[in-house]
Amino acid sequence: MHAENRRADSALVRLREAEETYERLRRALAEADVVLPSLRVDLASCADRVLRGPLLELGGCNLATAERLAEALAGQPR
Repeated sequence: MHAENRRADSALVRLREAEETYERLRRALAEADVVLPSLRVDLASCADRVLRGPLLELGGCNLATAERLAEALAGQPR
């Protein structure tokens, strides 16, 4: 029972981290006038302990959005 609770707590922590990162990314993209309509937290990856961490799905976008994204990233330090 304790192991199940620890796994659930761990998944919740990963989910919170993923949601916080999602919000930061969504806001940063919005400031650059970029909207990725399919941007979301991959919920299954938050529960998966084998992966390196939760995943965000960026999804597809049209060419105009890809151009705005490329422009926003160009010249940004790594």
